[in-house]
Amino acid sequence: MSSAPPPARAFVPGLLFIGMVVSIISSLGAPLIPTLARDLGASLGSAQWSLTATMLVGAVASPVVGRLGDGPWRREVLLLCLACVTAGGVLAALAGSLGVLVIGRALQGMGLALMPLTMAAARDGLPAARAPRVIATLSVTTAVGVGLGYPLTGLIAEQLDVAAAFWFGAITSGLAFLIALAVVPSTRHRPSPGRTDVVGAALVAVGLVALLVALEKGADWGWASGTTLGLAAVAVVFLAAWTAHELRTDEPLVDLRLLRHRAVLTANVTGLVVGTAMYLSITLITQVVQRPDGLDESVFVAGLVLVPFSVTSFLSSRWLGRIQARTGVRATLPIGCAALSLAALFFAVTGDALWQAAVTMALFGIGVGLTFAAMPAFIVGAVPREVTSSAMSFYQVTRYVGFSIGSGLAVTLLRAFGTDGRPDLGAYSDVFVVAVVLGLAAAVLAWVLAGRTPGDDAHRAPSAALREREIEEGEVGAAGGALLEGPVPR
Repeated sequence: MSSAPPPARAFVPGLLFIGMVVSIISSLGAPLIPTLARDLGASLGSAQWSLTATMLVGAVASPVVGRLGDGPWRREVLLLCLACVTAGGVLAALAGSLGVLVIGRALQGMGLALMPLTMAAARDGLPAARAPRVIATLSVTTAVGVGLGYPLTGLIAEQLDVAAAFWFGAITSGLAFLIALAVVPSTRHRPSPGRTDVVGAALVAVGLVALLVALEKGADWGWASGTTLGLAAVAVVFLAAWTAHELRTDEPLVDLRLLRHRAVLTANVTGLVVGTAMYLSITLITQVVQRPDGLDESVFVAGLVLVPFSVTSFLSSRWLGRIQARTGVRATLPIGCAALSLAALFFAVTGDALWQAAVTMALFGIGVGLTFAAMPAFIVGAVPREVTSSAMSFYQVTRYVGFSIGSGLAVTLLRAFGTDGRPDLGAYSDVFVVAVVLGLAAAVLAWVLAGRTPGDDAHRAPSAALREREIEEGEVGAAGGALLEGPVPR
């Protein structure tokens, strides 16, 4: 518990508003890319970095911020992140070049590490009977907020300009900073969480940046060019060094030793592939909607197309218990991955009407809702309680890396399938076929890697109380929060 009780009426609404910042950061991404490319005189591939940079920073920052926030400095870390998000929004709004814009968007990536901190604050600052409900609400804030944020920022960009959309993000983030300053209690009484693995963060950051630049620019430079091969070599060396470092250090950024648990291996491999397929598809579908030779709609309409994604991802996460009761726990992830493949296949063979784009995103929402809702409980139900925080931190990093790869890979595949390196509508259909393959591969991997453990009944779903407990522990575990006390329900 905090050293001073938080304001009774403002604490929970404040946390929910802060959580909405994550949605706003996300909503400044995919639909605005074609407009950014046009306004800044850049290619779609270069403008894509306004999204990729955000996800990349989120991948590296999340475990670091989670570790720093699990001690006496949670309030200060939360404020620092919100200050970075606000400054990034201002920088992006004032940017006159793509480079400055990408720097601003990278700063905004710090916002993707906010949700675990809000969950941990709710866990410590609320009575045990109320905390689970607030945490559950926070967990769906991102999905619901994206459905509101995409069309809202799209409307602002359409009626005013893209800079106005970034100003909206900056003002909202600044307001969240003031709210956090007022309602989030200090945790100065908590012990230090230990050393932060700065070396690990630096190694993985360099490795991932080198990998993503090679993937994005390889088509322009040539896959056999010295620059592409050099960047690929840098990526291999730094990621290998990061792996060795993480296995050797006592307090790693990501505990790779947890991969010996089949649940952790399954969730991370599946999360990586699903995250790649998800952002690959979201990026492309918003471009098809806006292309003159596609559906030729506005950025606002492109944002509206993503509303069904938010609605069905929320609903399907609520259906998880019923589906598990019928199919078994092991089948949940493959079913969700299959839904992703079905969505990509549907758009690959259609994709010439707005309603088809909306149906595609609704199907994607079902797949994402099932997989991302199932993974926390899947991990928590299988690993020892003392490693839950590390396992969930690992999963969060992998998911964001998948988002980053999907965002960067979209550009490379469009050029590879296009005519003379220029993407046409046929290239978009071909890339959606790749997304189909990724979804099916994730389904197979999820089924095979999960396996059967002795005494496990693959067709028995956990009780509602146990599933709620596991999901809550998984979500808060991503923040490094302490686990619930008391007996585990069955």
